[in-house]
Amino acid sequence: MTIQEGVVKYQCEYTPAPALPAAQISELNAWRKLMVLARLIGQNPDLYGGYGYGNISHRLDTIVRADGRHPFVITGTQTGGKAELTPDDYVVVTACHPEENWLAAQGPVKPSSEALTHGAVYALDSQILWVVHAHSPEIWHNAEALGVPMTANVPYGTPEMAAEVRRLYAESDLPQKHIFGMAGHEDGIVTYGHTAEEAGFTMLSYLVRALQISERKN
Repeated sequence: MTIQEGVVKYQCEYTPAPALPAAQISELNAWRKLMVLARLIGQNPDLYGGYGYGNISHRLDTIVRADGRHPFVITGTQTGGKAELTPDDYVVVTACHPEENWLAAQGPVKPSSEALTHGAVYALDSQILWVVHAHSPEIWHNAEALGVPMTANVPYGTPEMAAEVRRLYAESDLPQKHIFGMAGHEDGIVTYGHTAEEAGFTMLSYLVRALQISERKN
């Protein structure tokens, strides 16, 4: 089957399955709620074609695999507009092959259109266990001043974006900064880390710095 949100398409082998236990996604849900409060995840009819934006995921193990089977749980498609999520709003991606534009998932909902990009980040290092994808015009428009590595102007959720993530990891200071921006995805910012705090606080700290820059401009 093909999932489409906006211009994004990828092949998804989706299997309906029961939701994960609430306790297993409680930390993920708490951080997701914080990102909503900071307006880094959400939905606005006047922005991004009215689609929900932003998502968060958590890798379920640290086993090194060459076949792309590093399972992670991620918010489901078009859940950005919901202030509160339940276990029924999360899905497990069981395998991810960005270079082939394909992934497999199971759960009560289909995966976010950004699942391919999350999978590409997890493939960089088995110690990366958390990924946050937010929309932050403040960070995105001040990326150069903040020293945020930026991808080339390629569509999000595609093999091209996955290749750009790998390139940045090899050629820039992304491994030290744990943040990058998507030049071809308006306001798109991704952070990651071994813990939720690493990924979440990286996003928030750059937002604070971006707001300081904006204050100085005014």
